Amino acid sequence: MGNVIVIKILVLLLLFAIPISSAHLVNVNSSGDGSGNSNKRQVIELTGTPDDLVWVVQLSDLHFSVHHPHRARDFRGIVGPALSFINPSLVLLTGDLTDGKSRDLLTMKQDEDEWIEYQKVMKDVVQRSGLDRSTFYDVRGNHDNFGVPEIGGPFDYFSKYSINGQLQRKGTVNSITIQTSKRKLLFVGLDSTMSSGLRGPTNLFGHPTDELLEDLNSELSQWDSQSAHPVTKVSFGHFPLSFSAASKSGKTLQDIFIFHSLAAYLCGHLHTKFGKNLKRHHQSSPKELIQLNGHRRAHEDASNCSPASIEGFWEWEMGDWRKSRAMRILAIDRGRTSFVDVNFKTGAKITIILPTFPLDSRFTSTSTSSHNYKCEINDPSSYGAIRALVFSASPIVSVLAKVYDSNPGNLITVLETPMTKLAGSHGDLYVAQWNIQAFEDPSPERYLLQIEATDIMGRLTTTELRPFSVTGIPARFSWTWKEFFVMGCQWDSLYHPILFTFYCLVLSILIIPKIVFSFSKRHYTYKNFKANKTFMNGLSWIFMELYNIPGAWFSMIGYLIYLVVCPWLYGQVFTQSGERAYLTYKGWVLRSNNLGKLDFLGFPDVMVVVLSHLFFVVLPAAVTIIMLAAESGVHCDYLLSRSSKKNDDADGESKGSDLQSNRVNRCWIRKLLLVVSLAIVWKHFKNCVALMKAYEMNPVIHFPIYSLGVPLLLAYTILKTSTVAC
Repeated sequence: MGNVIVIKILVLLLLFAIPISSAHLVNVNSSGDGSGNSNKRQVIELTGTPDDLVWVVQLSDLHFSVHHPHRARDFRGIVGPALSFINPSLVLLTGDLTDGKSRDLLTMKQDEDEWIEYQKVMKDVVQRSGLDRSTFYDVRGNHDNFGVPEIGGPFDYFSKYSINGQLQRKGTVNSITIQTSKRKLLFVGLDSTMSSGLRGPTNLFGHPTDELLEDLNSELSQWDSQSAHPVTKVSFGHFPLSFSAASKSGKTLQDIFIFHSLAAYLCGHLHTKFGKNLKRHHQSSPKELIQLNGHRRAHEDASNCSPASIEGFWEWEMGDWRKSRAMRILAIDRGRTSFVDVNFKTGAKITIILPTFPLDSRFTSTSTSSHNYKCEINDPSSYGAIRALVFSASPIVSVLAKVYDSNPGNLITVLETPMTKLAGSHGDLYVAQWNIQAFEDPSPERYLLQIEATDIMGRLTTTELRPFSVTGIPARFSWTWKEFFVMGCQWDSLYHPILFTFYCLVLSILIIPKIVFSFSKRHYTYKNFKANKTFMNGLSWIFMELYNIPGAWFSMIGYLIYLVVCPWLYGQVFTQSGERAYLTYKGWVLRSNNLGKLDFLGFPDVMVVVLSHLFFVVLPAAVTIIMLAAESGVHCDYLLSRSSKKNDDADGESKGSDLQSNRVNRCWIRKLLLVVSLAIVWKHFKNCVALMKAYEMNPVIHFPIYSLGVPLLLAYTILKTSTVAC
């Protein structure tokens, strides 16, 4: 009899452990939008769910590679089982599904074997997760577009092997609406990769077209006039907005997102190598070329209780699977958006906890502002409980909520209360009643929340300490310089100003002194500078020495002009060897359009080649050439001054000693400049090798001026200034 009872208990436990991912999802509609653009609109209803709660999973930058099979192997072994107990409504894969790189990382084009592996792994993950395949949405990243000349062509493996491709989601914009009992949650995915995918490294930016922006606008507005329920809007894609170019008409994704009061934009692309705090709040104020920090700015709330306007939206870039093994769970609980990033580098997780209220004060939106708090404080369903989702592969026996006060300078526990599972919830939602007014404070970082969960095996899982503000006051956070560099700068708008500023400064420095000296009869030498050591005298003498080597000066000017008016290189830009294109600072030119004008591809993506060459090769070379000229002038001036003096036997000994000292000093200075010259040539050589492999080029045939110009110019200057052997 005892064995029968044990068997019954085990059966019940197994039944509860089996995922019921599709039980609460009812697919109501999946159709085109009626505009003939092949966009798909899917509507899902959550049935039998009294709580207004939905959660989704985001994965990004998988980079499945034939050279790194462990990425796909870990994904297969970890993600499927994790999804089975997380049981999300959607799984969003935001680009760079495959790597498309050679072993040395220099050749970037499509590899069909990687796509076949992706298809096999995703099929296995879908089966292990227990989710329906239609729950998964994958979008294209720049790596998935390397060398793809046209969408739908023979090298467009994404359309053949991806889940979106197999489910005939062919549009660049697709939407999914999840309907709860109290609101609609609209998720809109977008593919802003190039229509003609260039090989890397000049395939780095998203390129939303005016047609894509129009489709996006249509999808985001589909419920604006049809729904009696509030609508929370989330968009997802691969490229951060800092790496998304404007369309031909000048419109941007940011314009569309702000217009539609987006809650959040989820993306990938940057990886955690640039930092773990790649989040940015975009304001509804005019577009900024540079944003110094990512936090939301506090603003004055309306005194009445009319609906608050949403001023801006969040952009949340997540870590990569490639190295960080990262997964994000995003929840929308009664219109409030929260997320947790999970790191699987140490292996699979048994329990994952996502607090959904109170929100992390670093990432609150205007919909959770003090305006809303003052108007809804008397509604216990909105603010009366701490809420957290607890996902676990093992039964949970206890969940505890703790609140700490950091005001005294150290953490003091001010609340410790057990949480109970909410009856009737379709997920593992735990709640604990609290007196929210006890935690009102003008500081958004004073109080910290932590949730602890213990499973049946006694294993304890805790969340990080999260600052919260019950009144919705935003906390500040700072970017590192790398995070600011990739998130805070609008690179498509900054490229031309940086390029033209470089040219204006360098050409002005090289040309203006020459013009001034041509009208001046004064001859500047090192001797004049020693007599009157002023900044202007020093500059005048240095440039006079440069102009004494006219071949070097004319060559520098000519090389800079060449880089503006002539092609840099002539390479193979698509996966299949065939028609070549030539690169200019404006982009790649493959052919002329019907009007006879040049069509430039890859703007502003070419900046990775253009700016790196100008700032790390051309500029150091120019400075080194000027220093070589100055060093030669110093030595020559010294020799002339010594030889003009009448020497006697006593002076001869002093002169010989000074001359020997000068020769020693010149030897070391010149050796240093030679080492710098070699370093510049080595850097340039590495760049040329990378470009040779990336675009299948011969340096003598396909880019002779680019590859040989700087080394020859340095060699010529070194030869002309070698008046005395060391």
